[in-house]
Amino acid sequence: MFRRLMTVVAFGSVFAAGMALPDAGRASVPAPVLTRITTDAGHHPSRSGFASPKLGIRHVFMIIIENESFASTYRKNPNHYLGRKLQRQGTLLTNYYATGHVSLDNYVSMLSGQAPNVDTQADCRIYIDFQPRPAPLDKDGQAVGRGCVYPRNVKTVADQLRKKHISWGGYMDDMGNDLTREPSRCGEPAASFGSGMPDGTQSADAGDQYAARHNPFVYFHSLIDTGACHRHVVPLTHLRYDLRSPYRTPHFTFITPNLCNDGHDKPCKGKDAAGKKTGGLASVDHFLKLWVPRIKRSPAYQKNGLLIIAADESDNGDTASCCGEQAGPGSPRPGIRGMGGGRIGALVMGRCIKPGTRDKRKYNHYSLLRSLEDIYGVRHGGSDHKGHLGFAGAKGLRPFGPDLFRACPRRGRA
Repeated sequence: MFRRLMTVVAFGSVFAAGMALPDAGRASVPAPVLTRITTDAGHHPSRSGFASPKLGIRHVFMIIIENESFASTYRKNPNHYLGRKLQRQGTLLTNYYATGHVSLDNYVSMLSGQAPNVDTQADCRIYIDFQPRPAPLDKDGQAVGRGCVYPRNVKTVADQLRKKHISWGGYMDDMGNDLTREPSRCGEPAASFGSGMPDGTQSADAGDQYAARHNPFVYFHSLIDTGACHRHVVPLTHLRYDLRSPYRTPHFTFITPNLCNDGHDKPCKGKDAAGKKTGGLASVDHFLKLWVPRIKRSPAYQKNGLLIIAADESDNGDTASCCGEQAGPGSPRPGIRGMGGGRIGALVMGRCIKPGTRDKRKYNHYSLLRSLEDIYGVRHGGSDHKGHLGFAGAKGLRPFGPDLFRACPRRGRA
């Protein structure tokens, strides 16, 4: 069940169902929709809600790819673009760890700070509501219970940004290509969310390689019930248009390639960004060669952007953890066979980042969430009452800091 997965920067009794593994694909170009990138209140994003002007980071782009170890991705990768070229353009976090196995629980951790439970560890092949509703929260902000679609009282970083009138967007490769599998907005599997129906996106089709389990936004009623997921989570083809203006580009952009482009499938049922069916890290390179230059040429990135590329989890034999990672109430071992999702590494480029460098400090997906909350100036609520959700609020957890952001322009030149 441990498959290869990565990001640029994500199970219990349902295993018995014996359903196929997740898939991915490519979407046709829809008409641009501008309302998604404004706040839910209909306002343009506030510029007053961000962290210290010393950083000045206002646009964060994340690309998540699939199931590869640090060694496979950054040491032994025969593909030149990610294996060599991009590393010269940013800082490589050599001790960045996933928080669980297999896929979905990692995506949930990045977005909400929730630890794996037996259903998210199984990739939620049956798309069921978390029980009980509302969920009791323990002292660490962890939902006590099990299931897939979290109740409205379990919040995400998207909820935090919406509250501060900061724009966000999810861009899903191939979402909506086949409307019998998933809609073209939000992308929840089956006809109704939390309905207990099988997830029909668990494996790829030739024309639709989208996988709902790599789209964390469809697992939170706080986003689905309010319509925020429908407004803000769109096919990846929208991103090229949105990148043309910093006012159309969300301040937080979460990008999920399809099951071929993220390296999950090898070979692929459909084609990757280069029109090939190779899969694995070769297809990851094809995707990044297409999208990273588009992002880096965008006005939003060039002015004050940050790009993070990371994997959701390591390979099946690596259950290493870091940073004092704890088990939540839903599963005694976040990595099923161990306490973590393994060493995956992450690559960070953009504002305040010194190219061609390495950072040996230890981070994980909870560190990433905490860093996002700090960058966007979220200072209230959360499990620590300082703005950090779930295990992102764990005592002593290290966010990205001066060790990484060491190339910021001097004040007055930002």
